[in-house]
Amino acid sequence: MKRAWLGILLIGIAIDAQAVGSIADIQIIDRDTGSVLPTYRCRGEYWVAGRPGARYSILVQSHRGQRLLAVTAVDGINVISGETGAWGQSGYVLGAGESYEIAGWRKSDAEIAAFNFTAAGRSYAERTGRPANIGVIGVALFLERPMRVPMYVPLEQKSEESSRDRSDGAARALPPSPSASSSSSSPRLEGIHPQSNLANSAPAEKLGTGHGAREASYVQNTHFDRLSSTPNEVVKIRYDSFENLVAMGVVPPRPAWPPAPIPFPDSSSPKYVPDPPAG
Repeated sequence: MKRAWLGILLIGIAIDAQAVGSIADIQIIDRDTGSVLPTYRCRGEYWVAGRPGARYSILVQSHRGQRLLAVTAVDGINVISGETGAWGQSGYVLGAGESYEIAGWRKSDAEIAAFNFTAAGRSYAERTGRPANIGVIGVALFLERPMRVPMYVPLEQKSEESSRDRSDGAARALPPSPSASSSSSSPRLEGIHPQSNLANSAPAEKLGTGHGAREASYVQNTHFDRLSSTPNEVVKIRYDSFENLVAMGVVPPRPAWPPAPIPFPDSSSPKYVPDPPAG
């Protein structure tokens, strides 16, 4: 695993707080402006509007007082290994209360290729023959299994316990009863499947994530023992251009403002040397 050392209700459409998630806050950052992209909620899904050509990052801010693993996939592809995304793959380990910006496809322990919003046909997923899940960011969050601390037991107590162990060991070795296993709680997770009927309403080519310029980004390997084989939480955020989100009904259109009135329309303004003709 990798350790980062360095994150109005309107007819069924709402703009939420900028962060998504409970174990950790997940935010999408426009790196060219430094702003957090507004998160819209529509039909049970979260959306952000990306600017074509803009670099972006995924900010993960842990709320836990223990280490946390964030297995992250963009367009259905693991951002560290480049494999088609699955929960059991490598991710970023954050310390208690730490945050980290995942800003690109990891190329080595010291370098990434920056994420940037681009036409789906030029996305990394399309160029590697995996276009089915373009337009979605997924973060699977895992808690760490607590480390077991050995307890000191006096020699006399050990001998008494060993005799008891021989008599009841068989009972403890039995598998749990069906009723016990059915009552154990496992998180209910929503799969990362970006396809839906909303996509059919988009007027223009949808956005994907490109394989941008190389940047320095340093990480180190670490070990992480997951508390469970399935994530404790999965955060899914879909994205597309603002125009496409308007066309799909995810966000309301921007109001069309009339030209600003001019207080002295007939007064001549100072004259200066004009620019040459284009070309």
